[in-house]
Amino acid sequence: MLRDRKRLEKVLSEEAYVTSMTSDLDTLFELSREGENVAGEIEQELKKFSGHLERLETETLLAGENDFRSAIVVIHPGAGGTESQDWAEMLLRMHLRWAERNGFSTLITDRLDGDTAGIKSVTFEVNGENAYGLLQSEVGVHRLVRISPFDANARRHTSFASVFVYPQVDDEIKIEIRPEDLRVDTFRAGGRGGQHVNRTDSAVRMVHLPTGIVVQCQNERSQHKNRDMALKQLRARLFEFETDKKAEEERRLEATKADINFGSQIRSYVLAPYRLVKDHRTKLGMGDVDRILDGDLEPFIRAYLVYKKTGRTAGDGREDLPE
Repeated sequence: MLRDRKRLEKVLSEEAYVTSMTSDLDTLFELSREGENVAGEIEQELKKFSGHLERLETETLLAGENDFRSAIVVIHPGAGGTESQDWAEMLLRMHLRWAERNGFSTLITDRLDGDTAGIKSVTFEVNGENAYGLLQSEVGVHRLVRISPFDANARRHTSFASVFVYPQVDDEIKIEIRPEDLRVDTFRAGGRGGQHVNRTDSAVRMVHLPTGIVVQCQNERSQHKNRDMALKQLRARLFEFETDKKAEEERRLEATKADINFGSQIRSYVLAPYRLVKDHRTKLGMGDVDRILDGDLEPFIRAYLVYKKTGRTAGDGREDLPE
């Protein structure tokens, strides 16, 4: 009830803000008609108001049962060794930057560094209202085309990495996890983390035997805390597993659902021979690659939510991406 009350209070607050902004703009336009020099103020307020309305409109597109929840994000590199592992780390930074730009808090719960550069896998939380619904646009395979910084001959390489997103499940969701269905292993954490983390068996890996789902956490110094966080991840994964079983038939009918396989990418990031980020579902293409890799994902998230709800694409139709 408290959560519903908070959400309703937010709706009322947003309505009051929109009403106030509309009234302020009306006043500015009236002053302009009377000869006052307020053109600069009008332009500034319109830009601010337009951005706010776009964000509100994006939120109205979130209609899924769990869209309001926080999210757990998992990133894995594809084949290609260091190239793909470096790309996976770039995707991690991009999504952490997006979360920061939008006021979400994040926590990396498990990270396995690559042998030379990048990461072999990473799991992190994005905490805040609507995080799961917004990040649905990122689920799938992301492709990078660039001149490799790891190739002495400066050849062009194509790398792949996959992004999975799960809703965080709180205690009100009844997911039964029986102790006899779990295998819990402890091990020493690897990579960065300090002497205590690396010299004690504080990391925890959990295997849910009936489903084969595996989660692990090595972020905390305490084995007890890592166990609690791993259990939280497992609860979220089991919730998604059960939801997927019930929705299996609907997903087969959902023609726009992206297949999570390497080679069936949802988005391409081209840094050479030209610069373009292209979403293959919505057909939205943008040339400011650096800004996007720095976390400005709002145009792609919005375009995906519109596409998911209406089937309407938002791009220019360009498909001239190098293979």
